[in-house]
Amino acid sequence: MAVNEATETWRPDVASRNPAPRFPVAARARPPSPPLDAARIARGLAWFSISLGVLEVIAPRFVSRVVGGRGDNTTLIRLFGIREIASGAMIFGQGSKPAAALWSRVVGDAIDIATLVAAAPSSRNKGALAVATANVLGVTALDVYCARELGGDRPSAPTGKIHMARSVVINRAPDELYRFWHDFENFPRFMYHLESVRSNGARASHWVARGPAGTRVEWDAEITADTPNELIAWRSLPGADVENSGIVQFEARPGGRGTIVRVEIEYRPPLGVAGSVVAKLFNASPEQQIYDDLHRMKQVIETGEVVRSDGSPEGMGTVLQSKGQPAETMPSI
Repeated sequence: MAVNEATETWRPDVASRNPAPRFPVAARARPPSPPLDAARIARGLAWFSISLGVLEVIAPRFVSRVVGGRGDNTTLIRLFGIREIASGAMIFGQGSKPAAALWSRVVGDAIDIATLVAAAPSSRNKGALAVATANVLGVTALDVYCARELGGDRPSAPTGKIHMARSVVINRAPDELYRFWHDFENFPRFMYHLESVRSNGARASHWVARGPAGTRVEWDAEITADTPNELIAWRSLPGADVENSGIVQFEARPGGRGTIVRVEIEYRPPLGVAGSVVAKLFNASPEQQIYDDLHRMKQVIETGEVVRSDGSPEGMGTVLQSKGQPAETMPSI
């Protein structure tokens, strides 16, 4: 059944009897405001976090008094400052989608709020404490907003693992390189972050390495795949200080022109995501280490020595020194 709709024309002379038609609300509504730029806010939060962290590290008594404290608990405030610096570095280190770093900031914000609430009974300046708490709540809201916008509503569980792959051509046959690599006790000769590797049978070994800030880390590992002259795969055992796994492959080049050694490693640095970012700030990242290690291995196998300068005993300086630098001779294999 058809429906007839009558239309009525509005005229000024009958305005009192027939008021002007109202336009639809949608037609009169203003265009929606553009959403906040979460990536830009995140960068601002990163700079804020680093700046606050530096202040907490160098002037903890001042920070304590600003938030209504007595100028004490300086060690705790400095630890908070280190956390803030690491959080800011994590945001920059994770690029355009730093959701994991921002969710870690939310956890830190919760700790800050709990600390301020616990300090309330003994605070000398309740007003300053209230202002500080309000500021932390505001920053927390920004952290949550940016984390959701840049990585989904639910925080992912960042593993902190780093996957890397490197290769190097060594002028030796695959079987010789396989034998050298299979003897893990050779590794401290070219991996300077290792203190020792001890074999505990045909497939097991115990590793001791130098960790961040002069610490020592240890783990047990086992061989998970072993194809003579082709590949060796391994993984750390449960309870390791440094969870890791990897594979090395040996591929002969045509015409007997050496061997391509390919290494893939998955590595969880101490302190997880924060540890990996802080390590990069001090040029101690796992990616750089494995690059350096492979080139030192090449030198040990091909020449029996690693070039080491007095001023730079580790890193790429060991490979790219000028000819005038002294060399440390290593035992040939």
